[in-house]
Amino acid sequence: MPEIIQDEVGSFHNYLSEGCKFCKIGAKMVLFVTGICGRECFYCPISEDRKKDVTYANERRVTSDEDVISEARQMDALGTGITGGEPLLKPGRVLHYIRLLKSEFGSGHHIHLYTSIAPDKELLVALASAELDEIRFHPSCELWDSLEHTPFAVSIKTAIELGMSAGIEIPAMEGAEGVLPLLGNVGGFLNLNELEFSDTNADAMHLRGFELVNDMSNAVASSRACAEKLSVHSPKVHFCSSRYKDAVQLKKRLLRIANRTARAFDGITDEGTIVIGMIENGDHDAIIGVFRELEVPEDMFKVIGNRIEIAWWILEDIAKNLKGTGSKLSIIERYPFENGLVVEMMPI
Repeated sequence: MPEIIQDEVGSFHNYLSEGCKFCKIGAKMVLFVTGICGRECFYCPISEDRKKDVTYANERRVTSDEDVISEARQMDALGTGITGGEPLLKPGRVLHYIRLLKSEFGSGHHIHLYTSIAPDKELLVALASAELDEIRFHPSCELWDSLEHTPFAVSIKTAIELGMSAGIEIPAMEGAEGVLPLLGNVGGFLNLNELEFSDTNADAMHLRGFELVNDMSNAVASSRACAEKLSVHSPKVHFCSSRYKDAVQLKKRLLRIANRTARAFDGITDEGTIVIGMIENGDHDAIIGVFRELEVPEDMFKVIGNRIEIAWWILEDIAKNLKGTGSKLSIIERYPFENGLVVEMMPI
């Protein structure tokens, strides 16, 4: 049995699929193909505003192919993870995006797909022909104990025969051991995600007796112990903690984006967010006049509609000079893309 390797944020593995290796360095774009799904998993964490037929590349709403390509370039993506909802309810869309990304970035752009259905051979052949690299099956928990006698057994075997890397990705919870016999027979990998509470699943989770690890985490108390138990019996297992997704995957993805897109006046934090000064409303002519009087370099600010973004350290120094311009001054920390999520705002 391969050695179990643990990290500082609670994840562990004795095997990492290629897709996970790219995620580990924050180099995978997340392509949310559609929010529609025929299943109603009680633990589904997807927000209500995404449970419809919408497409996102990372946090960007996709309205054209250019949105997808631009987002991948912005973060210098080395691969893409296709997810949902249930992506294969829109197979034509999935195949289109696989071909688009491979055509634009080459065959080395690693693409993996999550699916909760068992595709037939025709669809698997089409996915393999489009150069899908890896497929992760998410069978309903009601099927785990009898997985070898379901269509998933055929789908996983067929995917591997067609040259794709294949495995099962499910939450780490009681009953997950039922998938091990099939994976042992076909040589597939097992990805276990730490079970988490979210706004959309909290009621269902409480009804089933799940409890939080502590008041500082959304993780379920019993999930990690379940994964540790399974790891003893699986030669290809990876447990992904809830902290890992935020502290490693998201952080490194944001840092990749920030380091590629930051302007001269954007301050980049260790978490991959950017810090800027914000001047909202007010008399822009008067504000620009102050800039010129104080010799603020033109590459240290940008006028965007009714606001001016500026180096935060410069705004702190000149705030007193802007009194009387009718403007609202603040320093904000946000995600490193246009209209990115604001993490913190400090009025000046």
